[in-house]
Formats: sequence, structure tokens, C-alpha cells
Amino acid sequence: MEVLLDTHLLLWTLIEPHKLSAKAKLILENPHYVFYYSTVSVWEVAIKHAKNPGNMSISGALFIQYCEQAGFKKLELDDRHVIALESLQLKENAQEHKDPFDKILLSQAKADGMTFVTHDDKFAIFDEPNVFFV
Repeated sequence: MEVLLDTHLLLWTLIEPHKLSAKAKLILENPHYVFYYSTVSVWEVAIKHAKNPGNMSISGALFIQYCEQAGFKKLELDDRHVIALESLQLKENAQEHKDPFDKILLSQAKADGMTFVTHDDKFAIFDEPNVFFV
């Protein structure tokens, strides 16, 4: 199974593994899964690091280095991912999710048939079967 990890799960895995839930650790230890990080996550980390290095302790470049050392594969942003944004389904009566990084990460996973693994309960508003919460 191909798994796209949400940015915060990547950060926890790389620099704060004590924050990972037991469920997340089980998934990350599964040798049958192929794990990906997105260039969108690199973008998010770089923006947050440039804005406030105290809150985002690693730069985008260091984030890439850590992801590669961990053996994660890179998922580049492509037009098909952007177009998939138009097909994201919200649950009935759900309020709009405003984080563009979250939306594009989910649309990347959807477009490429990947499981999107997150700990962020904001994703509960989406009616997408590929979202897996840890």
C-alpha cells in the first residue's frame, strides 16, 4: 500500500517520535507500506520556518534531507493533484476546511490512489475513503 503522510506526522516521525500514537507507530513499522512525503509538505515547513523558526525548528532543506534519510519517497505536485481538489467531498453540513496545504495533500493522495494518514481531526469533515486517522 502506498501511504502519503500528513506534514505533522512526518515532523513527529523525523524529530519528535515520542508524539506518535501507538497506531501511527504500527503503520510506520509495516514493511509492506511505501511511504511518501509531498513537496507540499516541504513548502509548508519552509514557509513556517521562514516566518517563525522558533515554532518550526527545521528548514525546508533539512526536512527534505530527513525525509530522504528515512527512506520516504517524494511525491511532486502535479496538475492532476490540483484538478483533484475539485472532487474532494465534504460530509453533509460540514464547514469548509480552509487550510490549503491540507486540501492539496488530500487531493494528491486521492488522485494517486494513496492512503492519506493523519492525526489531524480537521480531516473528519471530508467524505473521502482514503483518509486514515492515527
